[in-house]
Amino acid sequence: MSQETFEIFLWVMSGVALIVFIALYFVRAGYGIFRTAQWGPSVPNKLGWVLMEAPVFVVMFVLWARSGVGFDMPQYLFFLLFQLHYLQRSFVFPLLMKGRSRMPVSIMAMGIVFNLLNGVMQAGGLFWFPNAGYSLGLGYLAQPHAVIGLLLFLAGMGINLHSDHVIRHLRQPGDTRHYLPARGLYRYVTSANYFGELVEWAGFAVLTASPAAWVFVWWTAANLVPRANAIYNKYVGEFGQEAVGRRKRIIPFVY
Repeated sequence: MSQETFEIFLWVMSGVALIVFIALYFVRAGYGIFRTAQWGPSVPNKLGWVLMEAPVFVVMFVLWARSGVGFDMPQYLFFLLFQLHYLQRSFVFPLLMKGRSRMPVSIMAMGIVFNLLNGVMQAGGLFWFPNAGYSLGLGYLAQPHAVIGLLLFLAGMGINLHSDHVIRHLRQPGDTRHYLPARGLYRYVTSANYFGELVEWAGFAVLTASPAAWVFVWWTAANLVPRANAIYNKYVGEFGQEAVGRRKRIIPFVY
């Protein structure tokens, strides 16, 4: 793939993300609390998450191994951070899930396609068409934007992991009721886990200064912001505006 073709690929991915962003304000993706029989056949949630998320972990590893970058800094650090997230999301997160929820095969398939494309996109941005600043080696990581980006990435990951922990412990064994989470950043937004993921990938984009990483931030927002709006509206309908209070949807004090 030439650099020109790669840039076209990034523009196409950005355009598709815009379509997804608009569509998800009208159609609620049928997984989690919004799953219905209309989305067709389903698989156990744990299996669905592994099959959906693992492809990007595998693709990124294979493309890194074939790129010749090896252990060169800072790309190797970026690779490790990316893989750390997807190691947790692909293999640890599903094992920690409780209950017997299911995931529609259609949602899983769409997730697989995106993750395969994203693996190619991020590998291209980091290994084949890297930022010229990467030639500084470890010196790149001393730049202010790199320090800020790394801190944002780690903070976002921490928020995401803690928020997932809060969600997992809302119910007692055997309980199937819905609850309004109120610990951690859930005091400020109804989708704190999504806020954490958005911060995490924004930090990754700031750290790497990679256009591909910024396209991934846009995709993350396009997927999670409309869903956060749907979750907010569901909570208001289920628990009332008074219970939800002044919480925002995904970004504290903003939206």
